[in-house]
Amino acid sequence: MQNLQADNERLVKEARAERDAMMKEARDIRDKMIAEAKEDAKEVTTKLIENAQASIQQEKQAALAELKKNVAELSIGIAETVIKKELSSKKDQLKLVEETLKDVTLN
Repeated sequence: MQNLQADNERLVKEARAERDAMMKEARDIRDKMIAEAKEDAKEVTTKLIENAQASIQQEKQAALAELKKNVAELSIGIAETVIKKELSSKKDQLKLVEETLKDVTLN
């Protein structure tokens, strides 16, 4: 009877030890999964931020290009208006042509 009780106590001890080992392994697996999930989330977040910054930069460049185009068109329009006003007479036109020809050098 005492032998049976000792065997029971030994089995209970072994079961508790096995349970503790399984619990420790489960906690380790849980901690590893959490760490991996955090790392994955960090990588995804970093990629999203990089993509957003690249998109913002592209939109900024496109806006600047559009602004430069508009400024150039406006400048050309103003220049046309000024030239038309200044060269409204035939005399002024001939004078401009002659001055331009003097400045041109033949190679």
